[in-house]
Amino acid sequence: NGLLSHPLQFCLLGALLAPIRVLLAFIVLFLLWPFAWLQVAGLTEEQLQEPITGWRKTVCHHGVLGLSRLLFFLLGFLRIRVRGQRASRLQAPVLVAAPHSTFFDPIVLLPCDLPKVVSRAENLSVPVIGALLRFNQAILVSRHDPASRRRVVEEVRRRATSGGKWPQVLFFPEGTCSNKKALLKFKPGAFIAGVPVQPVLIRYPNSLDTTSWAWRGPGVLKVLWLTASQPCSIVDVEFLPVYRPSPEESRDPTLYANNVQRVMAQALGIPATECEFVESLPVIVVGRLKVALEPQLWELGRVLRKAGLSPGCVDAGTEPGQSRRISQEEFAKQLQLSDSQTVAGAFSYFQQDADGLVDFRDVALALAALSGGRSLEELTRLAFELFAEEPEEQAEEQAKGPGRLLYKDGFSTILHLLLGSPRPAARTLHAELCQAGARQGLSLCEFQDFSLHHPLHGKLFSTYLRPSQTPPASSPGSTTTLANGTVQAPKQKGD
Repeated sequence: NGLLSHPLQFCLLGALLAPIRVLLAFIVLFLLWPFAWLQVAGLTEEQLQEPITGWRKTVCHHGVLGLSRLLFFLLGFLRIRVRGQRASRLQAPVLVAAPHSTFFDPIVLLPCDLPKVVSRAENLSVPVIGALLRFNQAILVSRHDPASRRRVVEEVRRRATSGGKWPQVLFFPEGTCSNKKALLKFKPGAFIAGVPVQPVLIRYPNSLDTTSWAWRGPGVLKVLWLTASQPCSIVDVEFLPVYRPSPEESRDPTLYANNVQRVMAQALGIPATECEFVESLPVIVVGRLKVALEPQLWELGRVLRKAGLSPGCVDAGTEPGQSRRISQEEFAKQLQLSDSQTVAGAFSYFQQDADGLVDFRDVALALAALSGGRSLEELTRLAFELFAEEPEEQAEEQAKGPGRLLYKDGFSTILHLLLGSPRPAARTLHAELCQAGARQGLSLCEFQDFSLHHPLHGKLFSTYLRPSQTPPASSPGSTTTLANGTVQAPKQKGD
């Protein structure tokens, strides 16, 4: 709203000041490359496993530090206000910074004297950025490789317990950008070593918020242009007292992370939430289940309604318990969609196999849920009938048993489609629900008892499958505030 009240200012400054600033900043960014390259040139992988010292450290460190400050200065960050005292590497081997709200947040590296960072391994291939990561001796993680995550944990522990040999390691424990209105759930990586950490708060106390890079917010270029158009941008960096874990927190990284999150949220005056991102999906933890802040099912409904399609008029035509794979062309024909962009957008909401095909049972259930013509009991029965299977082995004495059962894959598919739950979390919940019995699957009665009558999860189904009903006001982050689909949540941005 503040931006709209100053349109002339941003038009003039955007046309005159922003292009010059961005051009000069990119020149400085590329000037950083020789210093970054020089520090690691000629060193073997074994040598890079130890902190760099000597002339390389002195010359290159100060060169990168000075040019980095110049880069942010050129982009309009004329002042970095520092409050509190940064702890030494012996006092706090790990720094945790929040809220993480923008790609400008690396500016916090400057008052922290360029600590080591944790970054995606894919960023090594980015020009200049890859060289800076090698200069930083960053800890690299591949989000698609579980073995890589284990190596990162071991490396963080090795550096954090080196007795001051390594510089401090800086984490953004939220893992992605938020809108600064609340703290996302902290990931436990910064707390696994069980060593003291120093919380670092990042604020942008400017009259206009041009820096936020959040879900459903402006993109990279717009944020960069708006910020460079400001005559002066200010960032506050506050060092809180060192947080020393209790014996219980040292043994439980999740407990440690949650307690540090609450301390930082209290200092910021904002809520500490259970919201986090799983891949590109913002989710919150409700009981034993993770659910989306806004299921993709709702977005699919908007796409289909915009195309003039009434989901209730589509003939699903699928056999219960039988997978039928369809292509994008068959999908368009079945739904009677002609616009290629609409077809591609709607088709992308369903999980595709290696051949680019989707299970039409997924489509049938989504359309049934969007039509609104069935009661929750009828809809959950349909979901069970579509995905339940005959037991692989059924003894003669069980011939009159429960019949078809809902196994983990079908259960996770239903919860992913209807609630936006990540499949791994749904599979974990399925295993817990099956622990009470000897079977590996749920009967219709057990599934409906979970989805309709469970004191917590039953409310989720009624909320998410009736999004047109506007709920009463409630506390931020509660499940009922999500029912009208208008809640603002953080956006997934790659770090």
